[in-house]
Amino acid sequence: MASLQTPVCAFDTPAPDFALPGVDGRVWTRDECRGERGLLVMFICNHCPYVKAVRERLVLDTRELQALGIGCVAVMSNDPSDYPDDSFESMQQVASQYAFPFPYLLDATQAVARAYGAVCTPDFFGYNAALQLQYRGRLDESRKETAPAGVRRDLFEAMREVAQTGRGPAEQVPSMGCSIKWTH
Repeated sequence: MASLQTPVCAFDTPAPDFALPGVDGRVWTRDECRGERGLLVMFICNHCPYVKAVRERLVLDTRELQALGIGCVAVMSNDPSDYPDDSFESMQQVASQYAFPFPYLLDATQAVARAYGAVCTPDFFGYNAALQLQYRGRLDESRKETAPAGVRRDLFEAMREVAQTGRGPAEQVPSMGCSIKWTH
């Protein structure tokens, strides 16, 4: 598994639209996922150790962000043919097991990952109310293991700032994770 870091935040890049099937049986669009103060788009999967290390924190942070008016959505763009843990059925199981408070969507064609420029799992894209990119960084200092309790909550703090001011922090630490498993 190749380990990659995300590129630096390209401030004000617009959020691409999408319409993807969710594990809940409905199709979700970007605008249905957005909140009144912004949108967090997370590219995750089931098998990646970097994602596994932060799943519980993702649930806690997204619940708090939703209370601040930030809509949250997770997208799975990996090709499940070599990674059966990333199948739609497994996505449904993981979403249920961890009680995901956000839609968990399948990007079977990988077109949405390409439109966003996602490179790894997890890869976070934080947008303001105008759907302009304000954050492209890590959740916290977790890697393949969960970071100790009490570490700085980079993603949460950045998105709270976006909710309050419309702008993300100038200094952002890139996310790190497994490469997206492209079909070609």
